[in-house]
Amino acid sequence: MKFGLIITERGKRPVFPWKDKLVDVLDFAERQGISVPAADAEKFIKTEGTVPFLRRLWDILEEPDEDLLYEKEKVKFLPPVPSPEKIICLGRNYIDHCQEQGKEPPENPVIFAKYRNALIGHRGKIILPRSSRMVDYEAELVVVIGKGGKGIEPAEAYKHILGYAVGNDVSARDCQFGDGQWVRGKTFDTFLPLGPFITTADEVEDPHSLHIKLDLNGETMQDSSTSKMVFSVNYIISYISRDITLSPGDIICTGTPAGVGFFRKPQVFLKEGDQIRIEIERVGVLENSVASPEVSSV
Repeated sequence: MKFGLIITERGKRPVFPWKDKLVDVLDFAERQGISVPAADAEKFIKTEGTVPFLRRLWDILEEPDEDLLYEKEKVKFLPPVPSPEKIICLGRNYIDHCQEQGKEPPENPVIFAKYRNALIGHRGKIILPRSSRMVDYEAELVVVIGKGGKGIEPAEAYKHILGYAVGNDVSARDCQFGDGQWVRGKTFDTFLPLGPFITTADEVEDPHSLHIKLDLNGETMQDSSTSKMVFSVNYIISYISRDITLSPGDIICTGTPAGVGFFRKPQVFLKEGDQIRIEIERVGVLENSVASPEVSSV
């Protein structure tokens, strides 16, 4: 099951992808006489009853009425997690990405944070910041937490996963490396495209055997597999939760494979007009464009 979030004249609406269209979840639930656990989109995926509610609807969805449908190309996608409490990211979590840097894989997960201001949705614009000339891309598998907790054992971590999404950990390399720490260079406005949908965990039998690929203007730049992760998803959740309480709706960006622009020869950095397409097997396709600092709409 996949579900996402769009904005319409009626506000933020959760949706199911249906063939080449989108089904309005709230309208469909009302037509079926099924009560909604949380109509507020900001709280929707953080509510305990959301996934059972969505599953119940999905299971009875056959051929929805036309007035419940949106055209994918005519709506604005929002990040499927619009207001996570925490955005936790990993650096150097792919063996091939470590190799392209000439570094050994880390002994422990390298953790940093991004902030909510960085979030944009599918087809949103990545706005180039005025203070960087070295903006890079990073295709990432994103884990969405469904059940919070602290001190989670690796063997129990899967029970805390709501699902997965496609993310792009956009990075201003000159700021990232020049600052001596990574946060500012990683979390400029629009620096975390996410979406288009959350794919629930039951649809991804093994998150460590997925093809992950990024194309820039039609040219493949990253082409790898999540099998090359240094630390598994279960271990990552366990490691973080030793000291940081995870909450429903938190997202974890699990690192990027080889092929980023900074380590290419010659280097490749994002510029106005670029088109980025990231595909992760079984999870989805995320597309975004790059705009100049003068463009204010995202």
